[in-house]
Amino acid sequence: MSINVLHPGLLTTVQDIGRYGSQKYGVIVSGAMDSYSLRLANILVGNKENEAALEITIYGTTLQFEEDTLIAITGGDFLTTIDGIIAPLWRPVLVKKNSILKFHSAIKGSRAYIAFAGGIDIPQMMGSKSTYIRASIGGFEGRALQKGDKLNIGVKSTLSEALLKHLDDKNVPWSVNFNELINFKQEPIIRVLKGTEFERFDKESQQLFFQEPYTLTVQSDRMGYRLEGPSLSLSEKFELLSEGVTFGTIQIPPSGQPIILMADRQTTGGYPKFGQVISADLPSLAQLQPSSTIRFKEVSLKEAETVLLKNEQFIHNLKTAIHYKLFH
Repeated sequence: MSINVLHPGLLTTVQDIGRYGSQKYGVIVSGAMDSYSLRLANILVGNKENEAALEITIYGTTLQFEEDTLIAITGGDFLTTIDGIIAPLWRPVLVKKNSILKFHSAIKGSRAYIAFAGGIDIPQMMGSKSTYIRASIGGFEGRALQKGDKLNIGVKSTLSEALLKHLDDKNVPWSVNFNELINFKQEPIIRVLKGTEFERFDKESQQLFFQEPYTLTVQSDRMGYRLEGPSLSLSEKFELLSEGVTFGTIQIPPSGQPIILMADRQTTGGYPKFGQVISADLPSLAQLQPSSTIRFKEVSLKEAETVLLKNEQFIHNLKTAIHYKLFH
């Protein structure tokens, strides 16, 4: 079973949860920018949560299906159509042979995800199928999709087969209330923990960051979000050795304008770390469009953990409910 790429869109790549365990060799994690949307798309077609899917950015790709295929589309709303008819989002959908799926421009969010029952049949590289474009590894030939590419789809699981048989069963909880997990507003409040160098910034900078809005600049990408707003200053200059960084680390370069490290972040960084976006808010951050306004709110580690556990429980409950309805 194959999918033909008729149009690649701005940036469409194969991504899974990420390439963990290799940062010590200088290999970045990569993976989906919005991990919640990717995981839910896979759940809705009966795949494992960490299976690879397509991540589509800002405006989309056009695909043609060689066989009937069970899919799920999550993330941003791209006014996606199947043979010209608006496609349902956040639920499993059967696409018929020779149908054309088209992602238009994003009207809500900035990244859409499409999972295929059986997953994308490509080799793993260092334990992941995620695309790392700068090193040309993983994904489809280590690059973004191009016109004429053909994606092979793997073998459907028993769960995927059961989903197909019950697509019209109204007792199965198909539609996902994504608002429980992701904030698609373009002026969100993003929650932040204090970073290891937070106290080295002057009091005015510490206050301004949480009081004033910042704008997401067009220079932002999968590696990092560059913000524009009040400049942040250190109380005094100091030398900082490069240290490990992670998804959501907020660094302050000499310009004083924050940079938030994203999915394709480097493995280490030498700029002072002002803060850390909490894990539960990273998908919301990933869905921001360029020129969006962001406000930040300081939270405690306990609050960050509570929100994360709540979201994980939501995902677990959805999986349990679908499985129960299909097999009982």
